[in-house]
Amino acid sequence: MSDFERSVAGARPSRLPGTTVILFHKPKGYLVTRKDERERKTVYQILPPFLLQEGWVPIGRLDKDSRGLLLFTQNGIMVDRLTEPGGCEKTYEVEIRGRISDNDLSRVLQGVSTSIGPLKVHRITKKREVGPKTQLEVVLREGKNRHLRRIFHALKDPKFHTPLKVLDLKRVQIGPLALDIPVGAWRFSTPDEEAKLLAIIKTPMHRD
Repeated sequence: MSDFERSVAGARPSRLPGTTVILFHKPKGYLVTRKDERERKTVYQILPPFLLQEGWVPIGRLDKDSRGLLLFTQNGIMVDRLTEPGGCEKTYEVEIRGRISDNDLSRVLQGVSTSIGPLKVHRITKKREVGPKTQLEVVLREGKNRHLRRIFHALKDPKFHTPLKVLDLKRVQIGPLALDIPVGAWRFSTPDEEAKLLAIIKTPMHRD
């Protein structure tokens, strides 16, 4: 275990009665799985042992090369409700290599053909263009495996006609819960956050 992993796993913030969610700022380079057959690093190696021991499971996933907000819970109903299509909105900060045209910004809202079929986003905003890179904010209501990476790879830079490539992908919000802790850190949810998540579970789903 590295010094970083040891420092994260050694802490245990106080938990209020009734808390059912843990917020975690996942670093790049870690898989969201209990154990990897190829012995690659997993998030459970840097989280406290009690998450495995007490049956805390992730609500959704982030791939190995992505970072940002990841939620854990022991509540199976919450997992099902927040991960099914339309369950809740998830917001990402994305940096890509290349430029995205206004036409392609419109296309991704309707659906783009990818290797696993058509994929789309709920909202997309171009934030900055810096040299050959573009920074975007993207909101999903449904996410499949490597959803955003597949979408941008299916698009091409309007000048060089090369596929766009995701350089950095960070999830900054899940429903009402925003990322507010340093990379590698975790905390229990607050009563107010719990109430907002429970409200989502009881609200009819949005369908695109």
